Amino acid sequence: MPSFRQVGEKQLPQEIIFMAWSPKRDLIALANKVGEVLLHRLANFQRVWSLPPSGTTGKEVTALAWRPDGKILAFGLADTKRVILCDVEKPESLHSFSVEAPVTYMHWMEVTEESSVLTSFYNAEDESNLLLPKLPALPKNYSTTAKIFSEEKSDEIMKLMGDVRLNALVLGSSSGFIEIYAYGMYKIATVTGVAGSCLALCLSSDLKSLSIITKVEVSPESEPEITYFQFDTSLLSTYLPEVTRMARKFTHISTLLQYIKLSLTCMCEAWEEILMQMDSRLTKFVQEKDTATSVQDEFMQLLLWGKASLELQGLLMSQLTVKGLKKLGQSMESSYSSIQKLVISHLQSGSEALLYHLSELKGMASWKQKYESLGLDAVGIEEAITAVGSFILKTNELLQVIDSSMKNFKAFFRWLYVAMLRMSEDHVPPELNKMTQKDITFVADFLTEHFNEAPELYDRKGKYFNVERVGQYLKDEDDDLVSPPNTEGNQWFNFLQNGSHLKESPLLFPYHPQKSLHFVKRRMEGIIDQCLQKPADVIGKSIHQAVCVPLYKASRSEDSTPHLFKLPFLWNDKTSNLHYVLFTMLENSLSKMYILKRHTDISRSANNEILAIDFGSFLNSINESSGTSFYSCLDAHFYDNETITVVLAENSEQEGKERILAQLPLSSVYVEDPQEIAFTWNSDQRLDEQADNVPTHTVSIQSQWRVLENMKAQFVAVNGIRKVSCVLSSNLRHVRVFEMDVEDDGEAEEEEEEESAQHGEAEQEELSQSADIPYNSVCVAAAKQADGAEERESSLDT
Repeated sequence: MPSFRQVGEKQLPQEIIFMAWSPKRDLIALANKVGEVLLHRLANFQRVWSLPPSGTTGKEVTALAWRPDGKILAFGLADTKRVILCDVEKPESLHSFSVEAPVTYMHWMEVTEESSVLTSFYNAEDESNLLLPKLPALPKNYSTTAKIFSEEKSDEIMKLMGDVRLNALVLGSSSGFIEIYAYGMYKIATVTGVAGSCLALCLSSDLKSLSIITKVEVSPESEPEITYFQFDTSLLSTYLPEVTRMARKFTHISTLLQYIKLSLTCMCEAWEEILMQMDSRLTKFVQEKDTATSVQDEFMQLLLWGKASLELQGLLMSQLTVKGLKKLGQSMESSYSSIQKLVISHLQSGSEALLYHLSELKGMASWKQKYESLGLDAVGIEEAITAVGSFILKTNELLQVIDSSMKNFKAFFRWLYVAMLRMSEDHVPPELNKMTQKDITFVADFLTEHFNEAPELYDRKGKYFNVERVGQYLKDEDDDLVSPPNTEGNQWFNFLQNGSHLKESPLLFPYHPQKSLHFVKRRMEGIIDQCLQKPADVIGKSIHQAVCVPLYKASRSEDSTPHLFKLPFLWNDKTSNLHYVLFTMLENSLSKMYILKRHTDISRSANNEILAIDFGSFLNSINESSGTSFYSCLDAHFYDNETITVVLAENSEQEGKERILAQLPLSSVYVEDPQEIAFTWNSDQRLDEQADNVPTHTVSIQSQWRVLENMKAQFVAVNGIRKVSCVLSSNLRHVRVFEMDVEDDGEAEEEEEEESAQHGEAEQEELSQSADIPYNSVCVAAAKQADGAEERESSLDT
């Protein structure tokens, strides 16, 4: 028997539609039919965490991909047209972005090219950390908005950034467009003009070529064609150091925008609705009182004469109460202090870092010899810097409003508290009874400015007053501020308004006195997105089609079972600078697997680089009754640079026939044959119409195979680095995990004992974690119940 050793088997409660091994760890990510994303560990297929579907993010997973360092998992959602980046440590979304059409395939690659320029950049990456203050962590006491930065240490942002070495998330969609996101965060290229829906794609590790396979609908009546495209991406390769620097800056900027957004959300949560009580009660007072005296006059009389009307006494003593006033004052002071701290420590530090990286990007754009070809626009970046400056001005304005409001309310509440104590004939503490003429003037000015009725405001906000001024800055509305800052008599403001020559000066940031902080933030985000969009357009236009090969026609009569992975598969060979296209034409009677080998140097001819593999009679020893048996390939993946892992089934399948898991060495496929007739492409025909002329090799596998007993295997996912594979049955609910390269029996037994011990420790750890997270414990319990129900069925598979 071969060296494959089964280490896990499980029946899952939901049908699995995608699975992908982590490139660095013994973890496999699964996506099921109901939209749940799961992470399992190799040992006994133990669940690490599960991320349930959400109405806000999406419920229909269409693709999975791991970041090359194995720390981030990306998945695409069709119903919301979003891509989610998820933390491997815990089921939390670190970042998400929208796409134009549902993603049908994603590939996350890492650049392997080395150069002295890149090495020096990698070493100098930490320069910004020396110049900029460390971003403080967002406070834990707010809801889920601060999850990314909610740890005790504030370097969670770096988890999203990843390694300095360039990696790119490539997305293929159902409508034909391809997008490349540097570090999975910011779009650096948009490829248009790709016909059909993307089935698979691969960006070469040297960034020279992009290979795509699509399903092209020629007409509604005819069957769709499976077509192979190769695109020239030499601009990315030629300017690799510049692309890496630019992409790293884009990622810094994108992450900082998210940090500012979360900080502002925390500020909104810190602002409490209780602060609106004064406004609503004063409005109610106006609607119910019979006298013609204004509210402002009522309070002025109380301030000057120490006497209040019966109606005002009823408002203060019955509705507000002494205890309620004290609580309102404490709540307002606490809320304002929290907002003030967030503005100073988070918004301002994030904005300063944003200015730093945009200024560096502007300097790069000025080096036209290096960056003009990539589409960096110095004018657009200058507009982005100006927008960030306007945002900083608005944060400073908010700080002034908070400071003024805290002083005003403190003096007002102190005076009103004493007045209410006197109304109730309670004892007034001596320290509160002393009120100077200056204090009286201060309260009078506050009443004059804030307690004047505004009937036009009632139509907009449903109240006559806007005593509380901070909340209007935090409202995510396009309306102007209800009470904008008073600029009358401000000499600097008047000087700028009257001096027309200063309005166009790049040294002065534009000021938006009528707008909220949210409005200015959204404007800043829009301008930054627009200025950073140009490189994606320019680089995308430079990518052009070099090869187009129609492969075969796909059958429309697909069964109802959803496909886990659609052949073909693409893979990049880093050692020989080649890439392979691996596919089968199961629709025709040949039932062969084809390997198309192409150089990333797409100018080279590839006429002799296609090969058909026939799985002939090498497995005859399993079924001695059959004289010649032919096997077709159900699923295949490159295990490493030298080996392909395949799942095989007999063509004349009858009841009792077993599926096969086998390793196919490429050395047994590419055998030099001097008498072999060269295959010449005919570009006017599809490949399946020329299939008889393709050189065919019958493989001979001696020991690297295993019968998958009692399992109707259909799909396989492999990881050659960790030497593991996971086989999924045709009913999409039965999985088996194998270690592919196993040592002798003694070492294997030791490994099993060690694995079981580690599994026990992991279970203990999971139980302790679930005690802290009730939701996870419920998910785990539900999954175990479902698994138990499945295992009690009469057979493992149908």
